[in-house]
Amino acid sequence: MAQAQINGINIEYEVHGADDAEPLLLIMGLGAQMTRWPPGLYQKLVARGFRVIRFDNRDVGLSQKFSGLPTVESVVAARMQGQKPDIPYTLDDMAADAVGVLDFLGVKRAHIAGASMGGMIGQLVAADYPERVLSFTAVFTSTGNPSLPPAKPEAMAVLTTRAGDPNKDIEAYLDQMLINARTIGSPGYPFDEKIVRERLRSDVLRSYEPQGVARQLAAVVANGDRRSKLGSIKAPVVVLHGDSDPLVPVEGGKDLAASIFGAELRIIPGMGHDLPPALYDAVADAISRAAERARVNA
Repeated sequence: MAQAQINGINIEYEVHGADDAEPLLLIMGLGAQMTRWPPGLYQKLVARGFRVIRFDNRDVGLSQKFSGLPTVESVVAARMQGQKPDIPYTLDDMAADAVGVLDFLGVKRAHIAGASMGGMIGQLVAADYPERVLSFTAVFTSTGNPSLPPAKPEAMAVLTTRAGDPNKDIEAYLDQMLINARTIGSPGYPFDEKIVRERLRSDVLRSYEPQGVARQLAAVVANGDRRSKLGSIKAPVVVLHGDSDPLVPVEGGKDLAASIFGAELRIIPGMGHDLPPALYDAVADAISRAAERARVNA
């Protein structure tokens, strides 16, 4: 556990693997702490020769929290009126944080992998900081294209409906979060309720800031359609998506791959919007494939 001062705020980060291994920056999704990149996955990546860097995005985990409570409706209304949404920070700020972690660690270029919102941040890093990116792996994420199919209502409810306060009744909170995890999870793979519940317990004991989710979601909505930027990405890209994702439908992954020249698309049957242990190898394979393509192009 360590903290860095990045862009004027505190960012929590961890590094795993040999100092001389190829750096890999992992960027996690909406409201998710860096612990959602589980040891079983990053250890596989370390074994494949990566120096794995994971960090808490601003407003989540042990990184700095913000104030204000913007709504999706207010952000959409501002955009429709051609106005700048009144939000504490933007997705571009979060991309600058990711690059700031590399700066702090003295990493000139890194492989980037992002999941969900982390994949959106990764898109901006790859497009706006091309000199810092060796390769990019996008996991169950999308382009912001407004014409794409929306999340299923029950999956969207996971984002917009707050569970009870764990400080008052942690078991009731975990009951609801377990339902949420199953709702957006991978129907084609085992769901170990005991393991998921303990992971959720560990996360909430580490940090609980529900309003941070709303602020991050406002940043995502305000960022809008990224397709005009994606064509500028030169780094090798692998897009990994599940065909059973209820939160970010597979069409989002297809649109992302189609928007980036030379991107490789991998669709996993039965995968939803999570990283179950049975899919660790599939995720590690996708990241390794992007890295291999970067080495060939070097």
